[in-house]
Amino acid sequence: MPMTAPAVLEVEDLHKSFGPVRALRGVDFVCRRGVVHALVGENGAGKSTLVGILSGVHLPDRGRLLVEGRPRRFASPREALQAGVAAVYQEFTVLPHLTVTDNVLLGQEPARWGVVDRRRARERVKAVLDELGAHDIDPRRPARTLSVSQRQLVEIARALTLEARVLIMDEPSAVLAGKELARLFQVIRRLAERGVSIVYVSHRLEEIGTVADEITILRDGTVVSTGPISSYRREDIIRQMVGRSLRTTASVPIEDHGETVLSARGLRLVPDDPHGIDLDLHRGEVVGVAGLMGSGRTRLARALIGLVETPGRVEVEGRTLRQTGVRAAARQGVAFIPEDRKTQGLALDLSVEANLSLPVVDRISRFGVISRVAQRGLVQGLVRRLDIRLASPRQPVRSLSGGNQQKVLLGKWLATTPRVLLLDEPFRGVDVGAKAEIFSVLEELSRAGMATLLISSDLPELIALSHRILVMRDGRLAGELTRAEASEEAIMALAVGRRDAA
Repeated sequence: MPMTAPAVLEVEDLHKSFGPVRALRGVDFVCRRGVVHALVGENGAGKSTLVGILSGVHLPDRGRLLVEGRPRRFASPREALQAGVAAVYQEFTVLPHLTVTDNVLLGQEPARWGVVDRRRARERVKAVLDELGAHDIDPRRPARTLSVSQRQLVEIARALTLEARVLIMDEPSAVLAGKELARLFQVIRRLAERGVSIVYVSHRLEEIGTVADEITILRDGTVVSTGPISSYRREDIIRQMVGRSLRTTASVPIEDHGETVLSARGLRLVPDDPHGIDLDLHRGEVVGVAGLMGSGRTRLARALIGLVETPGRVEVEGRTLRQTGVRAAARQGVAFIPEDRKTQGLALDLSVEANLSLPVVDRISRFGVISRVAQRGLVQGLVRRLDIRLASPRQPVRSLSGGNQQKVLLGKWLATTPRVLLLDEPFRGVDVGAKAEIFSVLEELSRAGMATLLISSDLPELIALSHRILVMRDGRLAGELTRAEASEEAIMALAVGRRDAA
């Protein structure tokens, strides 16, 4: 779509502060009809605040917002929807106990004589889903039975029934991979072709060039540059986001590794697996785990520490690991960093220092009272080591950017001085700057002898960081690739069952 397409959504000189923090400083932004406009920047650059203003979550302190040339000031998401601006967020709002039809038409069901016309409602939803190419979704299905990508399509369908002319998609690909991601891109392109304007927010720079027509780069609450995506190289985007050149891939050393630290034998994640999974992690080794959603990657990590009951045996340095959960595993030298930091990993309302101290509170206490000196030394060391950006160790973790939250979660379990680290999607929702810093930490840990099991959907990073890669499919080990054999094509061939292509 050319840059001459008419503007549908415009902001001029937008300012927004939260207390002393200036989130936006004179931002100008234009999204044109039928254009996919990528909005990128590090965590804390102002993306979420801008999206919040566009969708009615926040009111600006100063500046103008126009929709199709008409000045607007949204005091709520409902007002934004009424003006044709809808948002689909990373955390879905689909209600699992309702049907697809009820979720799509919630609050706008067709009625006759005060009674909902179920047939008309289903027909309306079916027409919208067909328009999106979602022919496999039955409007009568309970939402709890849908896959992640299908739930996302239900969210998009809801926006379309509200006749949205602007659709804001906040990290829509964060939980998708493979065919599901390709399907999302097809839907986005179909919407753009029918004239819907898309504001596409993502940390995954490799997909920006695939899906976007234009791009705006934010840094420290200001617009660094904007223009057609064809005029940007990936390196240009990264440099403008962080204000400097940045190494975006890691390279752990290839060498003969030490003795086996963790050994698993006969782990059966699915009942009909005749042999189960055998796994060895050696000192200083990073073993990657790849596979599509539902392949068993997370289940494997959770089975290693007993969060999933499976037949089999796990040993750490020759001693049987008592499979009793995260804290017990940490006491025996195995730290688990879960996939969802907000609901599984961190106490968001507690301070940074409280989160970092929780797993080792016994170690820094005397007679049941935490030693402030010991706690301060522990926290300061982890903050320096991981370069956690914060105003004070006593501020709530919730107030940190996503990348810094991830570093707090990593630091929390590094405080236990583990010998084995199990990492599940550590780069999800993390900007390129924080990602590079986490790369460096993992390289340092590998050189120091840490054995690491790294689960990631980010295949370039997984290949760069891993000495070898295990590929999961349907709860079984589909194959193993050495660093020399590993490529995105070889991994996906195993993940989808094309062994001949691996």
